[in-house]
Amino acid sequence: MFFKMGPSAAVWDCRAANEITKDWNGIDQVVLRNPQGASARVSLHGGQVTSWRNEHGEELLFTSSKAIFKPPKAMRGGIPICFPEFGNCGSLEQHGFARNKIWAIDDNPPPLLLNDSDGKSFIDLLLKPSEEDLKCWPNSFEFRLRVSLATDGDLTLTSRIRNINGKPFSFSFGYHTYLSVSDISEVRIEGLETLDYLDNLCRRERFTEQGDAITFETELDRVYVSSPNVIAVLDHEKKRTYVIRKEGLPDAVVWNPWEKKSKAMVDIGDEEYKQMVCVDGAAIEKPVTLKPGEEWTGRLQLSVVPSSFCSEHLNL
Repeated sequence: MFFKMGPSAAVWDCRAANEITKDWNGIDQVVLRNPQGASARVSLHGGQVTSWRNEHGEELLFTSSKAIFKPPKAMRGGIPICFPEFGNCGSLEQHGFARNKIWAIDDNPPPLLLNDSDGKSFIDLLLKPSEEDLKCWPNSFEFRLRVSLATDGDLTLTSRIRNINGKPFSFSFGYHTYLSVSDISEVRIEGLETLDYLDNLCRRERFTEQGDAITFETELDRVYVSSPNVIAVLDHEKKRTYVIRKEGLPDAVVWNPWEKKSKAMVDIGDEEYKQMVCVDGAAIEKPVTLKPGEEWTGRLQLSVVPSSFCSEHLNL
C-alpha cells in the first residue's frame, strides 16, 4: 500500500489501498482504507456504504442484525441511496430504485470541480437506467457516485446526476444515513432548532421545531426543510459527536422507528431502535429539476469528534 519516493519518503498509495472482495451473495464490494487504519466498505448492490470504521476498528454505522442481504431487497443499515424518489411520495417503490440496483465501477469518471481525491482513498461508481427502470421512470440519466475516505477518517459521498434525456425531469433524493449510537434516549441533535419540519407521522403536516435540540422519547419521522449545512449528533454515553456537513441537500430527515414500529418490521430487531438514528442529507420538499444536459451535485461529509470539542467549534 506504500510506494517509495526518493531515498526515505513513503507516500500512501490510495488506489493500492482499495480492495475488491465479494459478499456472501457473490456481489462485489470495495473496501477503502486510510493509513491510520480507518476503513469503509461500499457494495455494488445499491452503491451502498455498508460499513465505516474508525482507526480503532469501531463501527460508526448501524446495520440491523436482521438485515436482509439479498437483492433486490435493500439492506437495513449503512447509507442507502434514495433516488429518484425519497420515501413513498410518488409512484415508485419506497425510496426509489437506485438502492436496489447493481452499480458499475467507473474507471474513467469526469473530474470533480472540487478535487476530492487528494490524499484520499476513493472509489467511483456509475448507475444508468435499465429498460425496466425506464418503464417505471422514463428518464435517461447518468448517476455518478464517489465515496472517499480521508486521512483523518472523514467519509464523503458525492453524487452527480446528469440528465441525458431529451426533456426535463425532476427527482427527490436522500442519503439515508444510519448512525450507530449507544442509547437513543441519550442522543441529541443540534442545528435543526427553530426550523419548520414536515411530520411524516401526521400526513406531512408542517410544524416548527420548539426544542433547543432534538431528543428522542418516541417514534420520530420528520423532514426539516431549508436546514443548515452542518448538523451535530451528540452521543453522550460515548462522549462523541457525529458532524454531518452537506452541500446541495437543503433538507434533513430525522428518523427513529421506536419500539412499536420496530416490532412490526421484519428486518430490524425489536430492541435495535435504541442503537440507531437516521439523519439524512436530502432534497425532498422542493424536488430537483434538471433540463437536458444539466447536472446536479449533492455531497455528504461525515466526521466524528469528541463531544467536549463540539459546540464551541462547529458554528452550528
